[in-house]
Amino acid sequence: AGGWSFTLRSFAQLYCDVHGVAVPVDDFAARLWGDMYYNEATRGFRKKMPPGGGERTFVQFILEPLYKIYTQCVGEHQKSVEKVLAEFGVYLKPSAYHLDVKPFTKLACKEIFGTATGLVDMMVKHLPSSRGGATDKVEHNYTGPLDTELGDSMKRCDAAAPFVANVLKLYPKPDCTSFDSFARILAGTVRVGDRVRVLGEGYSPDDEEDCSVKEITNLWIYQARHRIPVQSARAGSWVLIEGIDQSISKTATLVPEFYEEDVHIFRPLQFNTKSVIKIATEPLNPPDLPKMVDGLRSINKSYPLVVTKVEESGEHTIMGTGEIMLDSVMKDLRELYSDVEVKVADPVVSFCETVVETSSLKCFAETLNKRNKLTMIAEPLDKGLAEEIEAGAVDIDWPRKKLGDYFQSKYDWDLLAARSIWAFGPDKQGPNVLLDDTLPSEVDKGLLNAVRDSIGQGFQWGAREGPLCDEPIRNVKFKILDAQLAPEPMLRGGGQLIPTARRVVYSAFLLATPRLMEPVYAVEVQTPADCMASIYTVLSKRRGHVTADLPKPGTPIYLLKAFLPAVESFGFETDLRYHTQGQAFCTSYFDHWSIVPGDPLDRSIVLRPLEPAPVQHLAREFMVKTRRRKGMNEDVSINQFFDDPMLLELARQDADLQAIL
Repeated sequence: AGGWSFTLRSFAQLYCDVHGVAVPVDDFAARLWGDMYYNEATRGFRKKMPPGGGERTFVQFILEPLYKIYTQCVGEHQKSVEKVLAEFGVYLKPSAYHLDVKPFTKLACKEIFGTATGLVDMMVKHLPSSRGGATDKVEHNYTGPLDTELGDSMKRCDAAAPFVANVLKLYPKPDCTSFDSFARILAGTVRVGDRVRVLGEGYSPDDEEDCSVKEITNLWIYQARHRIPVQSARAGSWVLIEGIDQSISKTATLVPEFYEEDVHIFRPLQFNTKSVIKIATEPLNPPDLPKMVDGLRSINKSYPLVVTKVEESGEHTIMGTGEIMLDSVMKDLRELYSDVEVKVADPVVSFCETVVETSSLKCFAETLNKRNKLTMIAEPLDKGLAEEIEAGAVDIDWPRKKLGDYFQSKYDWDLLAARSIWAFGPDKQGPNVLLDDTLPSEVDKGLLNAVRDSIGQGFQWGAREGPLCDEPIRNVKFKILDAQLAPEPMLRGGGQLIPTARRVVYSAFLLATPRLMEPVYAVEVQTPADCMASIYTVLSKRRGHVTADLPKPGTPIYLLKAFLPAVESFGFETDLRYHTQGQAFCTSYFDHWSIVPGDPLDRSIVLRPLEPAPVQHLAREFMVKTRRRKGMNEDVSINQFFDDPMLLELARQDADLQAIL
């Protein structure tokens, strides 16, 4: 906005030019930052403050001259301004001194420091070139092996190799009917008219369903608001591609149409925050539903963090990171992508389901043909492990020995359990673990490994949709304790074992003291000191708690940090400004998951309409309301997840307990 910028080196060069001093510019620039002081007596730079005191070199040589220039420009005294500018060898036309303060200051600084090239200068100096940074990018983002011809060509950024590109963002056309794909070319050369295979986020060499062939109809070099059309682009370039967007939802990998070597995809984008706020939408006029659905598909393409989904109840939901983001999404949906009137339900949050104890007994489930039986228990996962799995610090695809050593050394698992991990779920980086805790003397390991995929799919299904209110399970370890399997392959197929594995996951979960988890925001509030009491009051009413309040050095402002449950965040900013007369400003972002107070399965709790529930009843209230919204029964039916023999075992144990009491 100012039209000018500077770097330490440009300031050092300016001093050398103005004063005619012949010193190494880079050495001088290095001494203009950090705890460095200029000693006028010795005419040298030292890390210790001179005996008479003094300012750091950044303040003395950069900040104070800047303050002086701004003060003179704002003071509007022409003679003094001319004198200061003359020190820098700058002479303005007489008409320039008749400008208003802001444009005059901008012009003066531009003449002294030059145009705004500081950011680009820093990028050129500190960021690696396309070829220099190719190895790190490929190792970090490519999911396949790198010791292949394709991996080697990407690391070399070889323009003569087969074409490979990674699509990272979709930009809408002016009419919003289609998108152009912004991609980085990792290897090869692409030309207008080339036919390429578009590999989606669900593609793998074993499952090629998420794959399509498209023709590139146009290429541009994208520079800010300008598009420069080109006929071809080489490895290392960022390009905008037309004609391939139909099969892309978020990101994609592009390779030639005919390529014999196995190709893996680049990792989807990962973010530090999560989409935990959800709204349901429906068109005001029911016949406009197809238009709204098309608009939701476009929204899903346009916003990397937005997730659109159709619930089992039939409602179309949009998930985003916060209220302001969802307001922007709805504005685009109504005005750009669907051009229909859309009704929006009140925002709600996504929950997770977890356990706080080990299953009270060994849970088992039989297949429908009564020839297979799985036994399992559930228990809480080690603290911090779920976050490490989600962050990619541990990978299920590691060799068994490496995976076992990681869990054995960091979480003190025994060797057998550490090397018997079957899966993370849901998906490859899900915050739950399935492990085989059976003994070779009790279970036929050959048969068990033969049905490993089926049990894993049942575990993934169960972890994706928990039994409490169809929300994902989190932070739970499921142990397979026993497996009685039919020797005939036909009797232990996926159709028999997948639903059974899901059922035993649910029964083990429900007997391990299940709880709901809610997303929690980290909130940072900037406020004057006299508004602190009001902010504490607003936070306490919304189950928030302050973690730190620190004065901002050199200002009358305090920086207050707090945690606030996302479900309590709706209208928080408005409430905050009302109670502080607009003097406080806040930012919030997802920080962690926290267990909701209370037992969601406690049927003795009576929920009264239009009355706020006590804190210990919140888990029950959230579960019931979520189930109602999804069109489910208000309570969890154990008959749905427990086999008759399991129910009899529960009744027998309950009778034994009553006899003891």
